[in-house]
Amino acid sequence: MTLEPSGRVADVPPSGIRRFFELAEEMDDVISLGVGEPDFSAPWSAREAAITALERGQTSYTANRGKRELREAIAADARRWNLEYDPDSEVLVTAGASEAIDLAFRALVDPGDTVAVAQPCYVSYTPGVTFSGGEVLDVPTRVEDEFALTPEALRAAGAESADLLVYCYPNNPTGATMDRSELAEVAAFCREHDVDVLSDEIYADLTYEGEHVSIAELDGMRERTVVFNGFSKAYAMTGLRLGYAMAPEEVIAAMNRVHQYTMLSAPTTAQHAGIEALRDCREDVEEMRSQYDRRRNFVLSRFEEMGIDCFEATGAFYVFPECPGDDAEAFAEDLLEAESVAMVPGTAFGAGAEGHLRASYATGLEELREAMDRLERFVSSV
Repeated sequence: MTLEPSGRVADVPPSGIRRFFELAEEMDDVISLGVGEPDFSAPWSAREAAITALERGQTSYTANRGKRELREAIAADARRWNLEYDPDSEVLVTAGASEAIDLAFRALVDPGDTVAVAQPCYVSYTPGVTFSGGEVLDVPTRVEDEFALTPEALRAAGAESADLLVYCYPNNPTGATMDRSELAEVAAFCREHDVDVLSDEIYADLTYEGEHVSIAELDGMRERTVVFNGFSKAYAMTGLRLGYAMAPEEVIAAMNRVHQYTMLSAPTTAQHAGIEALRDCREDVEEMRSQYDRRRNFVLSRFEEMGIDCFEATGAFYVFPECPGDDAEAFAEDLLEAESVAMVPGTAFGAGAEGHLRASYATGLEELREAMDRLERFVSSV
């Protein structure tokens, strides 16, 4: 007898993002626009809180749901989005937002359930549904709709029969955002057809035009929505692995049941950093957001100068230009080989992403200038 992976795992392809990341790692002088990794360090006071916790020997497990002090801070912070959650029963601290999303799939999806996935999307959603035994229903969004999720797209995909809908706004990979009126139309669809929602809002603080709105704020949606957020993007705390979910009590209880058997608790040191981040690092977040916005405008202007069509991203730290070549994957590989600039082909992000490239501007402005110059040189040579 030999060990073999399950069919569910064997059928899931490797991450397209990681493939280009690993290719870039093997080369010298590469400017990577491929991975959503902030180039900033976490705010000093958050790092200091982590250091102090370690020096004091505060390295034990916490409660499964996370330190109460952190859950209270999360609930207080959520009021910025007009969300009210009980820190004792409606907040769960996790090892990154990705763990929270995985827990939701495992806690809410029965084998054969249909999960509508708004595409293009973060690479973990589709595998997460598959690993939980669910059936993925692709719901492609369109550049003509500014990559917003619409009732028309949901109906065209047959999402009336879905059990769950999962999406991310501000969006990875497109940088799209959705305003209140657009979300209200999606909310009406979900209420009419009894579809529950998993709303990934990890980039909520990185909204550049208008204000972020959570669908959970809208009438009749709090009771059917799980909201995900975390510290990796806005607080540049990627390696500390700290996220959270907010949802009705019975949903958090179900997610925690999985969490307590698999992860036990989120990293204790990271939880101390998270408490300080929410209490005293708002100015740091605003400064990082300002820098990202400056980079966003620069990158969009350079694509325009090159004559490359690019959707005007208004959130996260990605742009999603149309590929100048016929084959985005081949273009990305050739660009990496010729000019040592790493971008990710849109095909890594699911349906509706064909013919696009994702470029992250979570890197320094000087590197972005050099990367855009190299890209322009490459485009002019092919």
